Amino acid sequence: MSNIITLTVENYETEISSGSIVIDFFANWCGPCKSFAPVFEEAAARYEGKIKFAKINVDEQRDLALKNKVMSIPTLLFFKDGEQVDRVTGVTDQATLSKKLDLIV
Repeated sequence: MSNIITLTVENYETEISSGSIVIDFFANWCGPCKSFAPVFEEAAARYEGKIKFAKINVDEQRDLALKNKVMSIPTLLFFKDGEQVDRVTGVTDQATLSKKLDLIV
């Protein structure tokens, strides 16, 4: 998980402001989040240098979850140059994730 950054209120705006980034909203106690983690990590390795990958723990960063209207986890938000361009709620497979990532490269 070395190339996946952790977002907080302090670095959120800076990290999403330019380029492409996908954010995984999760919680440590969430079973579906745990099952999705390897898919996210594999995508982060494949798109390294092209798209930033980040995680937000909804228990630790409640304000960011509320700001982004995250009601269920896991939720993925896709940003390009500061604008949200897509959202996926629930576990997704590698093929679906790759199609969405290809749109923001």
